[in-house]
Amino acid sequence: MKQEQIDRINELARKARFAGLTPDEEKERAVLRRAYIDSVLGNLQSQLDHTYIVDEQGNKRKLEKKETED
Repeated sequence: MKQEQIDRINELARKARFAGLTPDEEKERAVLRRAYIDSVLGNLQSQLDHTYIVDEQGNKRKLEKKETED
């Protein structure tokens, strides 16, 4: 995410606190927030994809996804 987008999110947050947002600004804020969240989750996933566990014997194994219960 670009710094300009983060700055815009912060600008809209300040405006929402003090003056309120127009419907168009609320939509813009929702889109920017979703993009920010997606960016953070993507970065986290990338970090986890490159994470290894080292056991007592010094063996490295790739971190695996935990199975979810349905």
